Amino acid sequence: MGSCPVVAPDPTPTAAAPEGPRDPLAETARPDVVVGLVAAPGAALEVADELAADLAGALRERHPDVAWDVRVVEDGLVQPPADDAEIVAAARGRLLVEEWDLAVCVTDLPLSVDRRTVVAHASPVHGVAVLSLPALGAVGRRRRALQTSVGLVAALLGDDGGDDPEALRRRVRELAADTDGQDGVGFTARVLSGNLRLLVGMVRANRPWRLTISLSRALTAAVAAGVFALITPDVWLLADRFGLARHLTVGLGSVVAICATLVVGAELWERARSRRVRKQVALFNLATVATVVIGVLTLYAALFLLALAGSLLLVPPGLFADGLGHRASLGDYLELAWLTSSLATVGGALGAGLESDEAVRDAAYTHRAGQDG
Repeated sequence: MGSCPVVAPDPTPTAAAPEGPRDPLAETARPDVVVGLVAAPGAALEVADELAADLAGALRERHPDVAWDVRVVEDGLVQPPADDAEIVAAARGRLLVEEWDLAVCVTDLPLSVDRRTVVAHASPVHGVAVLSLPALGAVGRRRRALQTSVGLVAALLGDDGGDDPEALRRRVRELAADTDGQDGVGFTARVLSGNLRLLVGMVRANRPWRLTISLSRALTAAVAAGVFALITPDVWLLADRFGLARHLTVGLGSVVAICATLVVGAELWERARSRRVRKQVALFNLATVATVVIGVLTLYAALFLLALAGSLLLVPPGLFADGLGHRASLGDYLELAWLTSSLATVGGALGAGLESDEAVRDAAYTHRAGQDG
């Protein structure tokens, strides 16, 4: 999966000095966002302890609509060697246990993307970012840690630097707001309707259209199944006789099959461990399903276009007409491409079942990478 830079703010953020006595009632009236700083023992923990107060102040200065609560915990999370995906997964588990809204992991392990050293990674869908202490250097480490951490939180919130400030403020308030109500479908519907902008930002940051490109086995199986279907006369007859209802059923079934294989097979679905994190888990699951569905639909559309081009190039009209028993029209080619893309997607589902869980997770969740250290 590709990566894009997390842009740190130009001015060095500093904790805002209070202009007067705070009103406790006003503080408690605002919704709060809890940010967990998970630090490995040793130097990383020292940096996190120094960073906590400054980060809370900088976030309050940038987003005063909510109350920011930055908490530091000591946890190595993983045993080295470990890559960023393992660190993100472990930090996500700690986030759910502690019932935080966001988490920033300060690690003493180096991070890299395509063999290129980076300062940090952010996974907006997980609500987790990872900051690599070695990449900060020895000079100005506290200042760089603060700048990078503020940029990481912005990335987790879906702030790419060109967004509408008011839309970003709404996303922050949506993240902070608690969603009460019934369990099950009704609760999920309320989370979806009340946090639609936040959800859209999470899915967009995840770049779902790049999902299947990274799954080589699924893509290979889909193309192979499509080629086989395209040159099989029996498939020509089925495409001609199916009718709209059957084409829709087969197409929908193929999309559901590959989506279920990816989500269930790679264990991408989370379960809420407590009532406090139900909203966050619901958002994560909705973003995951949306990412997979959009990615699979992108694959389906690409397969349809390839099947249509292949049928026009490889299936001569005379031979096609002989196989159908009547004159072949453009509509017949469209029907053949439709059925071929559906069968190819089923083949992709079989290929997706052969992918490792790690490969599916890496493909499903984009990590936004920071600048070289």
